[in-house]
Amino acid sequence: MPDLRKAIFLDRDGTINEDTGYVSSPDELIIYPWAAEAIRLINGSDFMTVIVTNQSGVARGLYTEETLGLIHSRLTGELGRQGARIDAIYYCPHHPRIGDVRYRIVCECRKPRPGMLLRASEQYSIDLAASYVIGDKTSDIDLARGVGASAALVLTGYGRETLAGGRMDIVADNLLEAVKRILDKCGGQGLEI
Repeated sequence: MPDLRKAIFLDRDGTINEDTGYVSSPDELIIYPWAAEAIRLINGSDFMTVIVTNQSGVARGLYTEETLGLIHSRLTGELGRQGARIDAIYYCPHHPRIGDVRYRIVCECRKPRPGMLLRASEQYSIDLAASYVIGDKTSDIDLARGVGASAALVLTGYGRETLAGGRMDIVADNLLEAVKRILDKCGGQGLEI
């Protein structure tokens, strides 16, 4: 049986980029200035870098899945120009009660349900119990708890509001601080020097 990998699963809006409501075009994407450095640190460790993001703007008719692909292309392109690599992106376009009937479903992929992490685990042989979820919302923390991963809350985006509830393994000002604390906690294990 092959060795299992581990991952740091990153929420997108409010964690990697500013949460401006619904980012509905590539031009609206504002990446936090510390995001590329944080992701480069993950890239230099033995963790994969995987984005998991609820994108109900698709169900709401605010943008299409094709536009979402362009937004993600811009995100990975800008990060890539700064030497940061995203290994995979998973998104949920659904909403259980609102929007286009094609996307109005109760699904297993909408956080805090585990579908996106389970797919990533299956596709990349990821040990979820050895992995982390970093995000700014209760749904991110609950997602981590639901699959046995560790949870890191960032105080960007909705993080300060989320701080009042739930139990997190790490609370950090931003993504860079969260990543540094995770890697320190792991003793720098797997870091390329």
